[in-house]
Amino acid sequence: MLEKKLHSLSLNQIQIEDMFWKEYMELVRNHVIPYQWEALNDRIKEAEPSYCIQNFRVAAKLEEGSFQGMVFQDSDVYKWLEAVAYSLMWHPDEKLEQTADETIDLIAAAQQPDGYLDTYYIINGLEKRFTNLMDHHELYCLGHMVEAAVAYYKATGKRKFLDVAIAYADCAAEHLGTEEGKIPGYPGHEVAEMALVALYEVTGEERHLNLAKYFIDQRGQEPLFFNEECKKNDNKCFWDDTYMQKQYYQAGKPVREQEKAEGHAVRAVYLYSGMAEVASATEDAELFKVCEKIWDNIVKKQMYVTGAIGATEHGEAFSFDYDLPNDTVYAETCAAIGLIFFARRMFEITKDSKYTDIMERALFNGVISGMSLDGKNFFYVNPLEVNPEACEKDYFKRHVKPVRQKWFGCACCPPNVARLLSSIGGYAFECSEDAIYMNLFVGGQIEAALNGKKNRFHVETQYPWEGTVKIKVENQEDSSFTYAVRIPGWCQNYELTINGVKPEYYVEKGYAILNHVWKNGDEILLKMDMPVTLVEANPRVREDIGKVAVMRGPVVYCLEEIDNQDQLQEIYLEENPVFTETFEKDLLKGVVTLKTQGKRLSEKNWGEETLYRPYRGRTYEKQELTFIPYYAWTNRGIGEMTVWVRI
Repeated sequence: MLEKKLHSLSLNQIQIEDMFWKEYMELVRNHVIPYQWEALNDRIKEAEPSYCIQNFRVAAKLEEGSFQGMVFQDSDVYKWLEAVAYSLMWHPDEKLEQTADETIDLIAAAQQPDGYLDTYYIINGLEKRFTNLMDHHELYCLGHMVEAAVAYYKATGKRKFLDVAIAYADCAAEHLGTEEGKIPGYPGHEVAEMALVALYEVTGEERHLNLAKYFIDQRGQEPLFFNEECKKNDNKCFWDDTYMQKQYYQAGKPVREQEKAEGHAVRAVYLYSGMAEVASATEDAELFKVCEKIWDNIVKKQMYVTGAIGATEHGEAFSFDYDLPNDTVYAETCAAIGLIFFARRMFEITKDSKYTDIMERALFNGVISGMSLDGKNFFYVNPLEVNPEACEKDYFKRHVKPVRQKWFGCACCPPNVARLLSSIGGYAFECSEDAIYMNLFVGGQIEAALNGKKNRFHVETQYPWEGTVKIKVENQEDSSFTYAVRIPGWCQNYELTINGVKPEYYVEKGYAILNHVWKNGDEILLKMDMPVTLVEANPRVREDIGKVAVMRGPVVYCLEEIDNQDQLQEIYLEENPVFTETFEKDLLKGVVTLKTQGKRLSEKNWGEETLYRPYRGRTYEKQELTFIPYYAWTNRGIGEMTVWVRI
């Protein structure tokens, strides 16, 4: 059975209190959400303008003007509203809610009588709508609108935004389909598929699920719709002259015939997330097997050690198996977030920790690296090796930035980070009727109804810097249910006790299953050994031969120039390095640093005019090396950085 075995707790049932994620959530609430609101209104000096709110005002005929920005600019405000909704769930804020309501009023004012709502076409001519589904992102904007509207309805109980989204979804269904008189199209940039299933879960209306299923089933069918659309409307597909062609959009063949991740990475994982949702909701075993096969291809052959995906700047795309360059990498922040979406949905169907392990890896490394520690600067691209001079002067590395940017003309990543971090509690804990699953080790207060009884838990942890997690039951009456604790894939040794005694339990798909009659004051204690680990890549990853990455727990580490001088390519680890682990509370908002004795290839006896010479063997100079968490790099100034180190 493919029905979801688990569902997220409402964010108002989770009060996060731990030092790591609470810091991020408050940063988003107090700084990122307000900062992004200013950006959406073009009030950030020296940042690229957004034009987002301005476009809605023009579309609503509240001011004169033309459409400006990217064709998908509407989606930025939707993702901002989704982040606001999640924030309101765990921290009510009347002023913020009022701003959101006013923004929703503006959006509604721009909506057309038949429900259509895309400012690009409202401003530039409605007669052209649905004529370039391949590239003009109408359905992408619909998807983000639906996700935001569902979240806002759950947060506030207000229907206005939800009704706006339903009207646009119904408008799309009126125009798109295989019935006579309709356009047999589907999204060029996926996200509507998973959004429509979320809408179906709220409304119970089969038409919303059916539209999501149609978008998936129709994708890639012959004759290829995007080819026909190009012919009919004289559109040009840039990707036809590349090896990807329509697989750039994951539309070169039906989804059930696809076996590996291909094309634009964000579109891909958004599609796969929607496929998993539809497979579950419709009990489509064939479609779910495709999801499993593609998942395996991503994590076993196309994923960076940081959980980042999308190796090439050309199309922001997957390239080919084992192609994982570190200095020309793309690794878009949104792609890592999309992988988390995919992982979560696969986990909810299977209860298998192989998905939550990857969710954790991407979260701690590939996602939060995309935002500065003050929440005011952002990465679109997340490299694993940087030489600032190369970023400036090498044309093929021009997309790689050695420092986070204030904003982007294409600003999909910043609000995506905000909405994920605002909802992190829903990823950490999920439940069924009789079980609660701890997916991420996050401290705080959690409430859950299990077997018809209310339960309350208090979690304490210093994760990811320490491997101890304490869960205390705070119930008014005895309660029988299952508490399932993830044993991370990185953890080789652990101890699990209840009230100081080793309990009877079994491990199933990476979770320690604790079936118990729980009493007030019962305490689960998980102690995980967290040694420093050297990670090597499959030898087919050419760029990483003879190198290792350093990890501790879920955190990937890196070398930065500020700690280790420049020319990081000259540095080697010892064969069996011994690390000193130190928590430095005043460094990078509090991190564990790793120090070890390494060596540097000596430049002595190399004249400045000598580029090549007969090989004389190698000589080294000893050097103490300092590693910091990868996610925190370039928060202390511009310099070289590398994750993979020679050994």
